[in-house]
Amino acid sequence: MEQQTDKTRVAVIGAGPAGLMAAEAAAAAGCAVEIFDHMPSPARKFLMAGKSGLNITRIEDGFTAAYGCPELEPFVARFGPEAVRDWMDGLGQASFVGSTGRVFPEAMKASPLLRAWLARLDDLGVTLHRRARWTGWEDAALRFADGRAVVAGATVLALGGASWRRLGSDGAWADIAGLARSTARFKPANVGFEVAWSRHMARHFGAAVKNTGLIVNGVTHRGEFTLSSKGIEGGGLYPLTPALRDGAALALDLKPDMTAAQVRDRLASRGKDSLPNHLRKALRLTPVQIALIQELARPLPDDLTQAIKRLPLPLIGPRPLDEAISTAGGLRWDAVDADLMLRDRPGTFVAGEMLDWEAPTGGYLLTACLATGLHAGRAAAAHARRASG
Repeated sequence: MEQQTDKTRVAVIGAGPAGLMAAEAAAAAGCAVEIFDHMPSPARKFLMAGKSGLNITRIEDGFTAAYGCPELEPFVARFGPEAVRDWMDGLGQASFVGSTGRVFPEAMKASPLLRAWLARLDDLGVTLHRRARWTGWEDAALRFADGRAVVAGATVLALGGASWRRLGSDGAWADIAGLARSTARFKPANVGFEVAWSRHMARHFGAAVKNTGLIVNGVTHRGEFTLSSKGIEGGGLYPLTPALRDGAALALDLKPDMTAAQVRDRLASRGKDSLPNHLRKALRLTPVQIALIQELARPLPDDLTQAIKRLPLPLIGPRPLDEAISTAGGLRWDAVDADLMLRDRPGTFVAGEMLDWEAPTGGYLLTACLATGLHAGRAAAAHARRASG
């Protein structure tokens, strides 16, 4: 195919939230924008994340600090939770704040928001090329698997992290773009952990463990998780992923609202009850909590207080990268300038999960993808206009 050249054109590689926001920003700035994505439809991970309720951001004090990434904070500070809600309103998609500060669209699902967003991009003249697999650069041209070559005034790479490969993110861009040396190794974030259960635990797979504290590095966290044949998973576990991934031990407090003395006092008079019945009656432990004691505390001591208040749960390690909700690692911050432009390739900007940061669950991931996409899109548009003279 012939090489297409247009210095006022902005090319966006990747049609996830960061790429779509970059395209919107560049088009709103007056550039001719084209999005290229190798999947047959855009924003597949976004749609999957919103299947049971799209938690897009979160209203709380100290929102930017929750990322633990100083390099990311300025972008989120400029386009934070309230700005996200205003943007949604502009698309005709009202939102509401839940009891924990999490923000959801009133329609709950992601699909109405995505349809409105794509309609806006169409109104702005943005062209979306589907099944367009980017294969790297040839001199100044972006090359694609179908033989197409595109030269643009600026390019935004928004190719995602390395989880949920079937939805489009596989981390292959590090080699394609020649950025492997500038990329921190991808690691699973917001992910389950493997446990070597005995066969006796099989009947409890799928059971939720509630009203339990998760003790990591001496701090007790409250959160729910679920047992599976592979180990443990669930939202209560995800904020602890960085520490557990780095080898911190996990213990369970099965009665976090009681002191050790109160637990010991309740257990003092067992009578003729079996141990499971005694634990159920004295402490109101659930069947899955009792099963965890019998699985993890053997040989059972006469005094079960310690096992109930600090039950060690040995972890083998995190589940595979492709099962993670998101990833840690990515393009290191020293590879880009303050406008998210690659230092070694002027005119190419980066946004979203490609960058080296790790988001907790609860709306942080999408907010930062939108914020960095917005900045990269605006910076790319400014660069393209300067290049056009």
